[in-house]
Amino acid sequence: MNILHTRSRACLLGSAGLLALVVSAPAFSQTPTPAADQAAQVDGEATSIVVTGVKATRSATAITTTEIQKILPGVAPFKAIQTLPGVMYVTADPWGNNEQNASLFIHGFSAQQLGHTLDGVPLGDQSYGNFNGLSPQRAIISENVGSVVVATGTAELGIASTSNLGGGIENFSSDPRAQMGAQLNHTFGSYGTARTFVRLDSGEFGNGNSGYVSVLRHRARAWDFRGKQKGWAANAKFVHDDSNGKLTAYFSYSDKQEPNEDATTVFKNPTNAAQAYQPYTRPFFYPDFDGAVAYLNASGNVPAAEAQNYRNYYSAAIRTDYLGYIKYQAHLSDQVDWSNQVYYHNNDGAGIVAGPITVAGLPNLFSLYFPGQNLKTATGNSGYAIRTTEYRIDRGGILSSIDATLGNHQIQLGAWYEYNSSAAYRNWYALNVTRPQDYNPYSLPPHDPLFTQYASEMRTNVLQLHVQDSWQVTPSLLVQGGFKSSLQFASGTFPVQPIIGSLPGSASALPEGEINTKRWFLPAIGAKWDFTDSEQVYVNVQKNLRHFQPYGGGGVTPWSSGSQAAFDNLKFNGRPETSWVYEIGLRSRRTIDSSFLTGIEAQVNYYHVDFSDRLLGITPPGAIGGIGGGGISGGTPAVFNVGGVKTDGIDAALTLRFGQVFSLYNAVSYNRSIYDSDYSTVTGAATGTRIGGIATVGGVVPTGGKLIPVSPKWMNKTVATLTLGDFDAQMIGDYVGRRFTTFTNDASVKSVFQASARIAYRLPASIVGLQKAEISLNVTNLFDTTGASTVQASANTNNYNVYPIPPRQWFATLSVNY
Repeated sequence: MNILHTRSRACLLGSAGLLALVVSAPAFSQTPTPAADQAAQVDGEATSIVVTGVKATRSATAITTTEIQKILPGVAPFKAIQTLPGVMYVTADPWGNNEQNASLFIHGFSAQQLGHTLDGVPLGDQSYGNFNGLSPQRAIISENVGSVVVATGTAELGIASTSNLGGGIENFSSDPRAQMGAQLNHTFGSYGTARTFVRLDSGEFGNGNSGYVSVLRHRARAWDFRGKQKGWAANAKFVHDDSNGKLTAYFSYSDKQEPNEDATTVFKNPTNAAQAYQPYTRPFFYPDFDGAVAYLNASGNVPAAEAQNYRNYYSAAIRTDYLGYIKYQAHLSDQVDWSNQVYYHNNDGAGIVAGPITVAGLPNLFSLYFPGQNLKTATGNSGYAIRTTEYRIDRGGILSSIDATLGNHQIQLGAWYEYNSSAAYRNWYALNVTRPQDYNPYSLPPHDPLFTQYASEMRTNVLQLHVQDSWQVTPSLLVQGGFKSSLQFASGTFPVQPIIGSLPGSASALPEGEINTKRWFLPAIGAKWDFTDSEQVYVNVQKNLRHFQPYGGGGVTPWSSGSQAAFDNLKFNGRPETSWVYEIGLRSRRTIDSSFLTGIEAQVNYYHVDFSDRLLGITPPGAIGGIGGGGISGGTPAVFNVGGVKTDGIDAALTLRFGQVFSLYNAVSYNRSIYDSDYSTVTGAATGTRIGGIATVGGVVPTGGKLIPVSPKWMNKTVATLTLGDFDAQMIGDYVGRRFTTFTNDASVKSVFQASARIAYRLPASIVGLQKAEISLNVTNLFDTTGASTVQASANTNNYNVYPIPPRQWFATLSVNY
């Protein structure tokens, strides 16, 4: 395999060199329009997934607002890109909104290893307990998304991200419409869904001014418990565009209360009745307080057979976000543009679990904080206590770039700076048996906490610089080259330290200190050759970096490693994750003069990744059984550097068009990502061995040669669209192959295929004075498939967490434009 990887790299580098050395034609001046900008300008009229030419030298696909809303009106942007090649996004709700049980993988990289932006503004790394951003569905209302562009191989050099080892997901908001008007969408359906969206557009006024304001109310009961996932959101956008430049101002408000699904802990080889009890769902009891109390015995114990997969009273995520930016793109001359964008984001949120006090290490925790006391009495005498992780994000930054066309060169210089103050406070509250009305999954308890287990305060400065030259060597050959510098200065303190022994995996105070990482030269080179009027070949080679996560509330981060010694070891001896990504591909777009088949779009892309210093976080045994991949009592993961990962894969996408009546899109993806080496639990580092098997021998865990968990080898996506006059129908099929669920590959979940369908009819709007009116019906999980949705791997062998696939649901939507 090493010979194969060496040849792969040599082939891709040689291809880049061959394209760059093609005999040049006379130079000419050209200012190419970025395809991402073209996609962003599309508003409501695009009718296809774009598979060609979205990024000149990179594999990329775009999906526009029309196609997004066809999948399901109001669907989250991440859920919408599930139809794109190389992308796996699964959640336990049909909208894709729930963040706690979301799983996103592209080419073997998770969401936390990709770049994410909205109109250029960084959205962070999408960790569930996010410390540096927010999800796209909180940053923008789905109906206001203009397009989503997914670069599956590598993101642009200038993307504002500290995490993009692989590709990038760029979300673009739609611009205000040219005509004054209003849009009203209302969706109702399964489990009491009621979603109302209203948007008012000013139309163009004055000298190049336009704007819109919009409001959303979303409310739907979860399919397997009685919690209501609900929230309010508002967006506003203003644009002033004239010959001197373009001014854009954007504001987003999101207030979301989201009761959470609880994962089922699965043991491949259970050793007792509790491990053997593996229910398909774990619904919480709320609002049935009497039922929750009756579930426990007099001592507060859950049924013995359910000790691993017990039921909570409730769990939820509460998030309130304010996000805004002002951007001005100045046209300094016909050849030079200077763009400056300032942004600000504030988040106030909490993760809440109201659970039994006798499970997952809690008796030990409470006995340390209430020594010699009756623990049930100390926590409100209900047998339950409430754990919260209360978050704060306060960040702002600036993005600046200069684009200059100099002959047949387009030069871009850019900079991004961000300051972020974030915090995570772990509080515990009593759940008083005499006042059950005080507690719900939609707000924090109305009284002071019993105690704060720990509190982290993080401060981060990020500076990123980049330079790139796009050289139009000939009319048919484009060569791009450049590099970026990425610097992070992060420090963390714990104003409140846990009592020693209260966190599984930690026998000392949590670590404090500063870690600065600086990588001055992260290069990229690529080329695109239009060898016919309809076909082009592209190649790209790029080095990327993911900085250490400056987060003190858990996860694979130095500040959650459990001891000062472990932190210092990572600080002085550890290295952040890096990757070399190589990709080569062919794109084709042809119009066919035929009464039957009228058009073909296709793209095939091969990629190879050398991933260095892969970090794993192994959950301590005392924390297994909780939600979100960790125990209710908390815990600090052991962080290991398992060395390199090698990835080889291929994506292929094809769209066939049969006039204006029918189109068929299919995408197939293959990915093979394997660990280079075993690792040692003694040294915390890769061993360079591949001992095989699944048993740990002398502290050596046999990960070498094993596939990375959760990311499937095979995926296939199909979209068939039929349009007959005012009638429109669409069918989507999504196949996700077998996924391993442990780091040694001794357990896995089966492949799944899901389908969804849509029918819509455009009403005769002009009769009643409307610009447009449409009624549609969407059905998700058409064949009522059961199985594993999101999988969480946090152990070397035997056990993992899994969420169920939501059942078939239907949603009807009326959309009118005045």
